[in-house]
Amino acid sequence: MAGRLTRITEQRQEKLARIRERGINPYPSRYQRSHTAHEAASRLEEGEETGSTRQPEVSVAGRIMAIRRMGRSAFADIRDSSGKIQLLFLNINQLDEQRGELFKNLDIGDILGVKGTLLRTKSGEPTVQVSDFELLAKSMRPLPEKWHGLSDVDTRYRQRYLDLIGNPQVIETFKARSRIITGIRQFLDQRGFIEVETPVLQPSAGGALARPFVTHHHTLERDFYLRIAPELHLKRLIVGGLDKVYELGRIFRNEGISTRHNPEFTMMESYEAYADYNDVMCMLEEMVSKVCQEVLGTTRVTFGDHKMEMKAPWTRLSLREAVEKFSGIDFVKYPTADGLRARMRPKMKELGLKVDAGKNWPKLVDELISTFVEPNLIQPTFLTDYPVSMSPLAKNKPGEERVVERFEAFAGGMEIANAFSELNDPEEQRRRFQEQQKERPTDGEVTETIDEDYLLALEYGMPPTGGLGVGIDRLVMLLTNNPSIREVILFPQLRDKP
Repeated sequence: MAGRLTRITEQRQEKLARIRERGINPYPSRYQRSHTAHEAASRLEEGEETGSTRQPEVSVAGRIMAIRRMGRSAFADIRDSSGKIQLLFLNINQLDEQRGELFKNLDIGDILGVKGTLLRTKSGEPTVQVSDFELLAKSMRPLPEKWHGLSDVDTRYRQRYLDLIGNPQVIETFKARSRIITGIRQFLDQRGFIEVETPVLQPSAGGALARPFVTHHHTLERDFYLRIAPELHLKRLIVGGLDKVYELGRIFRNEGISTRHNPEFTMMESYEAYADYNDVMCMLEEMVSKVCQEVLGTTRVTFGDHKMEMKAPWTRLSLREAVEKFSGIDFVKYPTADGLRARMRPKMKELGLKVDAGKNWPKLVDELISTFVEPNLIQPTFLTDYPVSMSPLAKNKPGEERVVERFEAFAGGMEIANAFSELNDPEEQRRRFQEQQKERPTDGEVTETIDEDYLLALEYGMPPTGGLGVGIDRLVMLLTNNPSIREVILFPQLRDKP
């Protein structure tokens, strides 16, 4: 295989040399397109609908995906980001010497600009009859043999450019991702939220229970954490009087890699003063429903073998009710880690799983959710009212000592959002942080640290606030019917090749 690739590359080097010998620049600075491939095809259709007999002239450009010689003529397919269009070269043997030599030295993968008139062939294919063409970039390596459907998963992720060239549906996925993000921004902007930016390098790892990445700033001679959440900085802005804020950006967590987890991922977090988690629930289901309608043209979503209706209202279940329903365990009756672990063992054993001896009580409850509850939540569902030990930043539910106003949203068997009525009592927040430090897992994992400046901000007074975090990558997975997070992140993290 390596020898064959070497021979093809050498042949293309020779072709490149011949092109240059003719005084042709194989890598010009620019090319003036009049239309994309899709626009050109649409223009042809518009002319046909109006009964026009005039053949429109266009200039298009794209990568050569096929070349077919047919006697004195030749057909080629070029593709740009909008799609594919066919080219027709008539009487190639009668091309002038310069263009004839250039045509002979073209390869699949080269990027070509062409001018010509639009027509439709007998087979009904929109086509540009070429009057002039220009090489815009010579491809020195051949596309994968199966460029028309590159299927090697490792190659697809490591060399995403080949994936985009070979699999047009991948381009559509990332176009949809862009439209989803735009739809979320427009929804929030229309509701009076303002988009802000908060630090990625943070002196404290706060806002979530997660292991951070640590980096060092040489001039300041101190370590910083890549943010595991923008939450604490966004709530500082609520203290400062910005009543509705949101941020869309990258989050970094030094944890596992799976079909649903990537060490860096995209999160949208919003905070609204004078709102609670009930208000946020209504906002989330309305936002997702509206984005679905705008991007997909429907609120009915297909994800794998499942059909989901994303239109509001979504199902609401208390966490305690859901865990007992799907696992048979009422975790409230087992208030210690050892007691809950002992109750979980037989249930986990039935699934061929073990209970981690180093996990504390909150992490054991979280394991119950992920193992027994989450896979069963296919239709969009809110799990509400979490134990306080799992939610140190959330406000207690009135009259409930151990329960906070928190929800997680699930769809397609995975979590897509998390939200609180935000705790704004500075003394209670400090006590929670301190309790959390005592209850750190015994596996040595470094997690959230106490942010003293955030506690200071709370002492100036933060109004009642509803906060929301939405996992953009997982939402895109749902709305584009992709089972792996790597399919919706252009450049996912991968292990080194063996």
